[in-house]
Amino acid sequence: MGRMRENPRYNVISMRISDAERETLELIMSTTKKSVSDIMREAMELVKMRACAADINQKAA
Repeated sequence: MGRMRENPRYNVISMRISDAERETLELIMSTTKKSVSDIMREAMELVKMRACAADINQKAA
C-alpha cells in the first residue's frame, strides 16, 4: 500500500492545449524544474490572488 499523505490529492483534471501552449508549458517546466501539476497549481493561486485584488479594488471604488 502507498504511504499516507498529509494532503492527498484525489481529483484529476485534464485539458486540451494547442501546440504553442504545449511548447510554452515545456519551456516553463525546463526553466523551473517543476511538474505540470505544480505549474498549474501556481497558476491557479496567481489567478485567485488577481481575482481577489480586483474584487477589493471594485469594493473600494
